[in-house]
Amino acid sequence: MPLARPACLTTGFQMKKKLIEVALPLEAINVASAREKSIRHGHPSTLHLWWARRPLAAARAVIFAQMADDPSAHPDLFPTEKKQEKERQRLFRIIEDLVKWENTTKEKVLQQARDEIWQSWCYTCAENADHPRAAELFDR
Repeated sequence: MPLARPACLTTGFQMKKKLIEVALPLEAINVASAREKSIRHGHPSTLHLWWARRPLAAARAVIFAQMADDPSAHPDLFPTEKKQEKERQRLFRIIEDLVKWENTTKEKVLQQARDEIWQSWCYTCAENADHPRAAELFDR
């Protein structure tokens, strides 16, 4: 039996295209993931031998990219392909910083990512302010 889609996704809810749907800086993620697998001090994987360790770098990149809007979702802010690509490259630099193990406790890097996610959330809230369940779904 197929699962029913939540009502918020079937009754006029507007979702912008997310960065993960368009592009990711895969080379930077791969390099950081490979490096993270070889860290032998201070990494959670050193607590216990896991047979199939999954690098946290890839998880940080994917979580950020699925929460941040792609610039093409905002043609009013980035009207040309060139401006969209420039903004996308800026978001990629955030991901490139975010995936580095040494940056996992750097508040400046984390705050930059939080700010981008918050900005995407604010756009979603504003665009769905007229939704019948807006007060419940988009309580900022």
